[in-house]
Amino acid sequence: MGRFLIVAMLSTVAIAQQPSSGNSNPQDAGNQIASKLEALITFLPDLPAMPRGKSTVIGGAIREVDGVRDQLTLNIFGGRSMRVLFDERTQVYRDGVKASLRDLRAGDHVSVETVLDGTTVFARSIHMLSQLPEGECQGQVISYDRSKGELEVRDSLSPEPIKLHVSSATTIVRQGQESSSGDLRAGTLISIQFQSDNTGQNVVRKIAVLAAPGSAFVFSGNVAFLDLHRGLMVLVDPDDRHYEISFDPDRFVMSRDVHEGSAVTVTASFDGSRYSASAVTLNPQASK
Repeated sequence: MGRFLIVAMLSTVAIAQQPSSGNSNPQDAGNQIASKLEALITFLPDLPAMPRGKSTVIGGAIREVDGVRDQLTLNIFGGRSMRVLFDERTQVYRDGVKASLRDLRAGDHVSVETVLDGTTVFARSIHMLSQLPEGECQGQVISYDRSKGELEVRDSLSPEPIKLHVSSATTIVRQGQESSSGDLRAGTLISIQFQSDNTGQNVVRKIAVLAAPGSAFVFSGNVAFLDLHRGLMVLVDPDDRHYEISFDPDRFVMSRDVHEGSAVTVTASFDGSRYSASAVTLNPQASK
């Protein structure tokens, strides 16, 4: 928004500076104005790169659009609200057709692809929908009441727990195989696809169980962070997914060859709150 205002201001100034002498060549005057505008616009700062990291798709209804602060308030998950920032990098569509940020209106049903930009939530894309929105989220099970089908999940983008409804039609899978609601115990990491119904309730269509307490995993990627005193490693896999992996520095001897940038394979277990490493193997051919 600020870039458009600056360009408009520069254009107004340039027009005001047009020569009033009748002997001036209009074409020369126009070329001078264009040259000045081009020089001034060159100094406008470029937009920053799109925030990296895993994106999350959130469905809901727009409660308010603030075009001055470039943000909107989204009502999601049964009345809970979230502030989402946007700018000229944000792509906007209406039922799949390219639209403009100026088309966003309070009351629109939307599906928003979001990513964390520091501590704020930024919209990569906003899809305005004629039908009720669908959404995705990834988080950790807080509780699950099988008799009522009530699932409560903690999501990294939300300060408040997310409440969803699991029905008999909900598909639950684990590592590509059919699973059951018995895997939805507290501490389990899951990925969810859901859709709002006519009452505003968010009904889960599919749940993918990513990690249940006690599960063993093998990760492969590059070490992005390593703290030998705290016993903490951050691993980035080829799909740019980040994993925080803990280890006991008093019992676990880390090879001297393992450092930030090393390519490693880590065997770890998940206890419901963190991944704990039991083995770290250096991959010499892929290491940096």
